Amino acid sequence: MKIVDFNIARKLDSREIRKKIRLELYNSHTSGLAANKLQANIVILTDEYANDFYKFCKLNPKACPLVGKTKLNHPYFEMLGDDIDIRSDVPLYNIYRNGNLVSNVRNIKEYWNNNFIAFAIGCSFSFEDALINTGLEIDHITNNKVVPMYRTNIKNKKSGPFKSEMVVSMRIFSKKDIKKVIDVSGNFSFAHGTPVHIGNPIEIGINNILDPDWGDSPRKKNNNEEYVFWACGVTPQNAIIEAKIPFCITHTPGHMLITDISENSLHN
Repeated sequence: MKIVDFNIARKLDSREIRKKIRLELYNSHTSGLAANKLQANIVILTDEYANDFYKFCKLNPKACPLVGKTKLNHPYFEMLGDDIDIRSDVPLYNIYRNGNLVSNVRNIKEYWNNNFIAFAIGCSFSFEDALINTGLEIDHITNNKVVPMYRTNIKNKKSGPFKSEMVVSMRIFSKKDIKKVIDVSGNFSFAHGTPVHIGNPIEIGINNILDPDWGDSPRKKNNNEEYVFWACGVTPQNAIIEAKIPFCITHTPGHMLITDISENSLHN
């Protein structure tokens, strides 16, 4: 079977693109795919840490808006779509041991065991289609790249071993469009909602905007533009790294789970 490129993938619906991902025929980023469908960050933990992580999400809903949770040893997100198998339906996974990233894999079947619970956390990719529909352009989608993501100095509320600082994603918009950007993204509280910061990156602890911690490097903004930052669902990965828990699986940043849930059904 033929590998699917990004331009073809953009024409597929959520079920079709998940099928390609499961067959490992599409393994790139998911930004701009399955228009109007919720995309989700994924965290898979052993039962020992699941309750603390659940509380961490509830304490930090801006960065970790929880949209789904599996039952113990049940790898299916039944409430998020048709036959979503978390072992194979993400394009690329990160494997962490003791807080260290040790591998990237296309599926996690060999890692899955009967002590896992998976969490789905809303993603800012979900409001990008709404922004585009208002006539705005989003650099990383236009250029087939992964949105830049950064560690910040914004503190999270602690739960068990999970704390760390918030991770943010960044997009560049014209100053005249900022109100529109705030209004549109504000409709998506399950996908981080309104920005957490607009303007100087140094104010939130980002010293070099051209050197993100995850994703692709952005361009420099023009004088009539602003850097706009949203809370990001990679925040749990930052917390997992700092907590140094023995084993954890996440999505690779930018490579999300695509659900069958309509964005419109989840508006505020």
